[in-house]
Amino acid sequence: MRFGYWMPIFGGWLRNVPDEGMSVQWPYIRDLAADSERHGFDLTLIAELNLNDIKGHRAPSLDCWTLAPAVAAVTTRLELMLAVRPNYHPPAATAKAISTLDTIAPGRVSLNVVSSWWRDEASQYGAPFDVHDARYARTEEWLDVLGRLLREHTVTHHGPLYRLEGTEVEPKPSRVPPVYMGGESPRAKDVIAAHGDAYVMHGDPPDVIAGKIAEMRQLRAASGHPPLTFGVAGYVICRDTEAEAREELGRILDVRSSPEAYASYRDFVEGSQLQSHVSLEEYSVSNRGLRTGLIGTPAQIAQRIRAYEQAGVDLLLLQFSPQHQEMARFGQQVIAPWRQREL
Repeated sequence: MRFGYWMPIFGGWLRNVPDEGMSVQWPYIRDLAADSERHGFDLTLIAELNLNDIKGHRAPSLDCWTLAPAVAAVTTRLELMLAVRPNYHPPAATAKAISTLDTIAPGRVSLNVVSSWWRDEASQYGAPFDVHDARYARTEEWLDVLGRLLREHTVTHHGPLYRLEGTEVEPKPSRVPPVYMGGESPRAKDVIAAHGDAYVMHGDPPDVIAGKIAEMRQLRAASGHPPLTFGVAGYVICRDTEAEAREELGRILDVRSSPEAYASYRDFVEGSQLQSHVSLEEYSVSNRGLRTGLIGTPAQIAQRIRAYEQAGVDLLLLQFSPQHQEMARFGQQVIAPWRQREL
């Protein structure tokens, strides 16, 4: 099992708690990233949203592609999974950015390719917005062009959305970044099976995740590509006793959401095709993180992780609050014993 975490570019993960003691200023992010390696984390996902969909549109959020080089410079082994939305990034410019970032963090760059769902944000930032299936058509062409640019010396492409004439990208990166993708619609799954390297899922119990993995393995086998790897998002509440963990769960589920944050949540639900109902309670934590059930004592959480491992999960993408303190606790009480068990 690999352990990853979401970089806190929104100043927290709890829509019902205004101040989580998590700054978006660089000193906090810098220290968090550097310490995460010491605590045993393997990967960080740096999300890409220009508006803050956790704390409300007027709250600060950091830019993924500006932040990534700084994080790369203060870490030595952490994989940097950069979210990228094709409607915001021309493939040639993205290839050049990857090429440059690889000189700072050789072999440590990966992509979380997101077929953007947020119409209001696209309108505010002047980006094209495609309806659901058209988003995946853009993603397919974008991935094809990007892959060629990172592998081939010269690329000419005349497609429905992108046109390139003899484009050259140098230097080439030390590796073509692995592509992590998520999605629950039939169209999304077809694109992931054909073009992704890893399938990342919202939180759900292990038995539900096992079924999703089995389905994607069948789709992948039909594509003729190497097997996918699998990741799951989760929110962690680790405490010395189960009672303490449940008390914290009750605190974060006390739904007193701001109108602005709830508006962006409704945009997400309406703009996506999710396989299951998302309750108002689950609105308090993004990505259905509470459904993962990583709540309790270190021993209880380790038992739950084993269930995900048996279901076929390779990577956990975790959220914490307050992040610096809780990642340190998780590293000491869960990751370190887990790794010793694996020896």
